[in-house]
Amino acid sequence: MSGLRALIVCFVIACAAVVPSAASASAASPTATGGTTAAGKPSWSALPVPAAAPPVTVSDLAARGPGEAWATGYEHAADGLRPMLYRWDGKAWSRDVTFPGAGEPGWLGKVQFVGDEVWIFHNREGAGEILRRSAGGWSTVPLPQTLWVYQDFTAVPGGAWVVGEDDTGLKVLHYDGSGWTTQSTPDDVLFLMGVTARTATEAWAWADRRTGGTAVLRWDGTSWRDAKVLLPSNSNVHTMLLEPSGRATIGGSQYTDGVSRTYLMTFNGQTWHTTYPPLDDDTYTEGMARGADGALWVPLVSDRAFQSKYARVDGRRTTFSYGPERTNAIDVDPRALARTGPSLLSFGTVEIYGSKPNLMSERLGG
Repeated sequence: MSGLRALIVCFVIACAAVVPSAASASAASPTATGGTTAAGKPSWSALPVPAAAPPVTVSDLAARGPGEAWATGYEHAADGLRPMLYRWDGKAWSRDVTFPGAGEPGWLGKVQFVGDEVWIFHNREGAGEILRRSAGGWSTVPLPQTLWVYQDFTAVPGGAWVVGEDDTGLKVLHYDGSGWTTQSTPDDVLFLMGVTARTATEAWAWADRRTGGTAVLRWDGTSWRDAKVLLPSNSNVHTMLLEPSGRATIGGSQYTDGVSRTYLMTFNGQTWHTTYPPLDDDTYTEGMARGADGALWVPLVSDRAFQSKYARVDGRRTTFSYGPERTNAIDVDPRALARTGPSLLSFGTVEIYGSKPNLMSERLGG
């Protein structure tokens, strides 16, 4: 009898040890339709997106709040590229085809919020222009000249910049609300890879030097100057995230012995601090965003063909999460993230076996 009692006690202890593990596994797994896991933690859920003509390319995603986000890119029609614009109203994605040139060859780039307006860069049959959407509808601001490469665009109240190249080399076009001027950069700059701005008198850009290496530039309202940011040796810059608080974050890759590793540099208004989160070699940080939880979120190349993958970087701590499982998917590729109030929104592509990549969106929480 005592032997039987001992066997029962061991069985109870074993069951008690298994229960917490099962609960932890449930909390870590994503749900396909809901916004939380069984343990009450936010999870990624799939959002339907009206299909485009595959294969599609996603350019940008930006959000003003829970009820407004815009995603841009282009689709591959039978006769070439066509611009692609989607709007999130807080409940669903819909396609907008009301902007000038919606049915013409071209593509859409970065989205910016300027006061109550939405500004979007538009390559319209090779010529550049800025789409502006206000309460009265769409209008356009043509560029003063056509460039053969449009590298990047940014806009804030009182100022906008388009950077690219023509047959004479680097061009920095500046719009002050009434007209365009061409701005010069330091002599050592070969070309600009990206530009962003916080105000009309504070803009930042990252550039390749003629003498080699990458430089970070800053516009102070008068001229572009080398910001003297000490980037990691043998590195490049993918993107720069500016925040109203004055904080800035640079994301890029450093190459050592033929292998790259992701780095993040954060500026608190006085000094830069560099970290190397444990991300894969092929991580590209251009799509990163600051979440409502204060952490940086980065879309990743997933190690699971049927699920997207995201990294949450909070100081020295990095954790990972997966999107919902997608039946017959062979590649799920979130390209950009944006904060929508307390939630996080992603936009990208999904390739289902037997078809070309089309659009997908996911939301964390909400």
